[in-house]
Amino acid sequence: METLEAFYQRIAKPLPQNLENGIGHFNVFTRQECAQIPYSRKDYFKITFLKGKHKVHYADKTLQSDRFALMFSDPLVPYSWESLDGKKCGYFCIFTEAFFHHYGALRSYPLYRPEHPKLFLLNDESAHEVETIFEKMLLEMNSDYAYKDDLLRAKTLELIHIALKMQPASITSEVQSDKKRKIDALFNELLERQFPITSPYERLELKNPSDFARLLNIHPNHLNRTLKELSEKTTTERIAERVLEEAKILLKHSSWSVGDIAYALGYEESAHFIHFFKKKLNQTPQNYRQTQNV
Repeated sequence: METLEAFYQRIAKPLPQNLENGIGHFNVFTRQECAQIPYSRKDYFKITFLKGKHKVHYADKTLQSDRFALMFSDPLVPYSWESLDGKKCGYFCIFTEAFFHHYGALRSYPLYRPEHPKLFLLNDESAHEVETIFEKMLLEMNSDYAYKDDLLRAKTLELIHIALKMQPASITSEVQSDKKRKIDALFNELLERQFPITSPYERLELKNPSDFARLLNIHPNHLNRTLKELSEKTTTERIAERVLEEAKILLKHSSWSVGDIAYALGYEESAHFIHFFKKKLNQTPQNYRQTQNV
């Protein structure tokens, strides 16, 4: 995750004196002042006005803007974008959540929920409106007005409301399908990478949907919907199915105790593993072992 300090180092600008003043931070820039950003999370909020042809990546999505776009970024979602025409036109502002401490919670706005679309395509009229707001922000940042922070907050909220009134950029069905298949493949790779378990001292690291969603940088609900659509099985069912398969292999081909197998498969208590196994196969692990060995 890129911190504010790392951001100012990346753009070769001195750290502002108010960076750690406890009341939050805000700044605004032209895009010419910023180099290409890596795909990563950032430890700050950001609103960007993109002019020109760009490909935008955030979370598991990739979208294209051919003229004007408004992009909302926050610390929960990794993102980056690339210019397709070599131009770096537009503006962006960065701010911390503390900057809006007295203006309500930023997370209460749909734009800052992890699963909500982040990119909005603009027509000529809305692009002019957004560009004017950023130009006024730059003027206020360079002014000596004692209450300029209030004006900057108001203009930032104005950008948020402009986006909320608009339809977010859509992904074509073909791209959506490709993304879903990619998520499914990456999930399956993460799942299978944990097997086979060859020692009772090994232990399953990824045990529940949130573990996989975290590594895939997507929301657990989105992961579950995608897997259910492609395989008609939920994330939990896919994990349980593979754990059960490994349990049967270990019971049949190893001399490990049921307790050792339970521990290796991520269960803190053997009783929980026995309950899981019996629910799936209608017999205990020990009974299964005996029947298979016969």
